[in-house]
Amino acid sequence: MPQTLGNIHSIETCGTVDGPGIRFVVFMQGCPMRCLYCHNPDSWDFNVNKKMSVEEILTKYEGVKEFLKNGGLTVTGGEPMAQIEFVTELFRQAKEKNIHTALDTSGIFFSKTNTQKVDKLLEYTDLVMLDIKHIDATEHNKLTGHSNVAILDFAKYLSEKKIPVWIRHVVVPTITLNKTYLSKLGEFLATLDNIQALDVLPYHDMAVAKYENLQKPYPLKGVPPTTKEQALDARTIILESMKKSKLENMEQKSES
Repeated sequence: MPQTLGNIHSIETCGTVDGPGIRFVVFMQGCPMRCLYCHNPDSWDFNVNKKMSVEEILTKYEGVKEFLKNGGLTVTGGEPMAQIEFVTELFRQAKEKNIHTALDTSGIFFSKTNTQKVDKLLEYTDLVMLDIKHIDATEHNKLTGHSNVAILDFAKYLSEKKIPVWIRHVVVPTITLNKTYLSKLGEFLATLDNIQALDVLPYHDMAVAKYENLQKPYPLKGVPPTTKEQALDARTIILESMKKSKLENMEQKSES
């Protein structure tokens, strides 16, 4: 049987912010999104070829599994669903070894009219970490170069399928650090029944040097990093909006 190969950007053996516990993190190469705050622009190009097999990755995992306390395997990017067949096979073999699997994705490739491949991947996925970039359609396009329709559709689909989800949202001054948008995000999240965690992440500019090395202009030059306090306040706004929307939905149902 031929080996399944994936185009891999890099591997982190002891990740602490990529799901529950300490994680073995596989960064896939290639992403169609051009998020203005992206800190891995070197992962965009689909033509960079660093091939690894499922077997090679799991062998590396086995070599460090004693250090992965309460953790497992996370696949991120780039955009992992761009290589959905490879990630599915990786997760399938991981589950055979009782490894917890987490998919960190934007959901940009989801199509509700063709879910066969996604359903197969979700069969072996314990957790989806869904990165909602911007709740507003127009602003999402400005931020990423793409519509957010597929992403929001994917969020709804995961809720319907009862797949556990961690929502991730980066707050950027002048872009997403905005009470109106944060409240709207909370209203949307209130419609989902599968959210286990909400990570509101502060924007940072630590990738400036990487952009310079790649001879790329840094898109958010002059935008100040988000403080931890601002991120905490933003999370509070989202959660309060979620709570308010859920109560209103319950009242509407009881009245009807």
